[in-house]
Amino acid sequence: MKVAIQGEPGSFSHEAAGKLVPGAEILPCTLSAEVFAALVGGAADAAAIPIENSLAGSVAEHFDLLLEHDVRVTAEALVRIRHNLIALTGAKTEEIERVYSHPVALAQCRRYLAAHSKMKVLAAYDTAGSVKQIAESGERRAAAIASAAAARCYGAEILEAGIEDNAENYTRFFLVRRAADAGGSGEANKVSIAFSVENRPGSLAAVLNELAAMGTNLTKIESRPVHGKPWEYIFYVDCQIRSSEQATGVIEALGRHCGMVKELGRYRGKTDSGG
Repeated sequence: MKVAIQGEPGSFSHEAAGKLVPGAEILPCTLSAEVFAALVGGAADAAAIPIENSLAGSVAEHFDLLLEHDVRVTAEALVRIRHNLIALTGAKTEEIERVYSHPVALAQCRRYLAAHSKMKVLAAYDTAGSVKQIAESGERRAAAIASAAAARCYGAEILEAGIEDNAENYTRFFLVRRAADAGGSGEANKVSIAFSVENRPGSLAAVLNELAAMGTNLTKIESRPVHGKPWEYIFYVDCQIRSSEQATGVIEALGRHCGMVKELGRYRGKTDSGG
């Protein structure tokens, strides 16, 4: 199976794709929109996308893309995020003058970077891509913050391991397929849904009460603005379910209260970092 990711080989998205689809062929993309275009257009069979980080929060753009396209979430995985300072073989930490990485990775290593104030911090589009850039350019006074897999992938060296501020750093990834290819969901214990409600008192409360009455456990709720309609919002929820049939009942119940309801996917949820 060919799986599209945002980023380069060796990235955390690459690691997630391997957990979600062992033996997958990876299709690297520069932008998230390109990932979805590859999936919808048939260049990829699936996509592995980060949807939420335990420290940085949700990846808002991916909620919008899930709503925009005719796709379904079919699985999820949790990946432990371990950041490392990576440079060319033979480089030393005290020689590093520039550090490249994705803005989220840089933000998650603030204490380390503050303690090494002579290092100039430079944002890049991808963690693994930063290692690739250094390897190709031969910058001996530059380093990247990325995974150990990225160091192996590009023949670089880890100067310092585990430099993140908080060890409890996990990212939740979705495996996304075209809706027509999503297949069965008989073992699903989780459903993700997008919906909108009327702008009147109690409309959202009515939806939440309906979910509670059906015995489903709401594990996440997120709001996103409706493009082109100021101060109107789409709500995204994740619910734990006992069966795929219960997910169908939840969606039907929401239809009685909501102007729009879209199922984003039903799948087997993860409760730990086991992938």
